[in-house]
Amino acid sequence: MTLFTGLSAFPITPTDASGRVDVAALTRLLERIHLAGADSIGLLGSTGGYAFLSRDERRRAVQTAMTRVGGKIPVIVGVGALRTDEAQALARDVKAAGADGLLLAPVSYTPLTEEEVYQHFATVAETGELPLCIYNNPGTTKFTFSHGLIARLAKIANIVAVKMPLPQGGDFEGEMARLRRETPKGFAIGYSGDWGAAAGLLAGADAWYSVVAGLLPAEALSLTRAAQAGDAAEAGRLDQKFQPLWSLFKEFGSFRVMYAIAEALDLCRIEPPRPILPLPAAAKPRVRSALEHVWA
Repeated sequence: MTLFTGLSAFPITPTDASGRVDVAALTRLLERIHLAGADSIGLLGSTGGYAFLSRDERRRAVQTAMTRVGGKIPVIVGVGALRTDEAQALARDVKAAGADGLLLAPVSYTPLTEEEVYQHFATVAETGELPLCIYNNPGTTKFTFSHGLIARLAKIANIVAVKMPLPQGGDFEGEMARLRRETPKGFAIGYSGDWGAAAGLLAGADAWYSVVAGLLPAEALSLTRAAQAGDAAEAGRLDQKFQPLWSLFKEFGSFRVMYAIAEALDLCRIEPPRPILPLPAAAKPRVRSALEHVWA
């Protein structure tokens, strides 16, 4: 087993209105994930709002994680930034704090070419000196990694995994077969997009990079273990329990919904960073109903 396998839970990063990390609230979320038995924590991913945080606050979040759960559960940290030198600095911070791995997305304002992304990743991977997962998230970055670029990056020391969006037409097996032919043995292929998690794991994906596991880790872990065991009936049954939440994720965006879930669970009452607005008040009863459906 490698670092990038199983259930990786991605919590929100609670902050005040000025963007300062709420250490106590973040600690509650991290300890909840650890106690549930998830395979890793994905800190400062898209769900963690990394793009909205200063370097100091990102450092504070990492230090909080390593102080509270470091050594108890692997911690993977997002180091995406507009500039390569900024991403390098973040990678050095993460390594110095003692985290276990890196997650890197090609953040940009000017659309990037494949060569620019290749050089960006090669430089950060060399600087970080930790196992690194390619973050293929075209929904936010507007950059889609070709299979050829992933194969090329997989040859670089320290780049050992990819976090993929859900495949077109749901062809997990076909996509993974192509990627595994083109990448080194042991290169880990995982998926985000929570509503496709059961299908992806049943098809043989190495990891589920999960938004909902950031707040409902025990429930997400049950689904993960059923799918990993090849129990399609049980995985399907558990996935059905999440369907109302998946619908909310698709309608409003999982980032907004997660803040509403945290409030409904009384874990923290924090608004998302502006300009992101909270979930409309009229939708919050649907969140509570969706949670009851998960627990039914």
